[in-house]
Amino acid sequence: MKTLAQFIQHKRDDIGLSPKGLAKECNLPLSLIEDIEAGKELFLPVTIRQNLAKVLRCAPEEIKALEKDYTSYTVSQEIIDSLKELILNGAGGLKCPKCGAPLITRIAKLYDLEDNLMLHPKAHCSKCSFHITE
Repeated sequence: MKTLAQFIQHKRDDIGLSPKGLAKECNLPLSLIEDIEAGKELFLPVTIRQNLAKVLRCAPEEIKALEKDYTSYTVSQEIIDSLKELILNGAGGLKCPKCGAPLITRIAKLYDLEDNLMLHPKAHCSKCSFHITE
């Protein structure tokens, strides 16, 4: 079975486009095409998938079938609690437990009814749907 990266490269080669040419035809940044072909992008938004399919002369479903599905991965509460603690302690460079992409983190500062400061760690993945909100 081909990877998404291999499929896109093969289809692009078949129609005689360079990565730059594909980016131009799809009206997408060259860096995105390079990331897809390097295997860094594993899940594509619907509009990007449709643009690629149109230019590559394939069905969007062919591309979707090769994308990484993150919805079937579950993350234990223990891992989430550990990430929260790391965020509160100022750890940087955290990775998503679902896909390994960088986590974008912050600490929300809230006050309770007695005006006590409460810190709430928040995070979301730069690639998949993983997030910590509470």
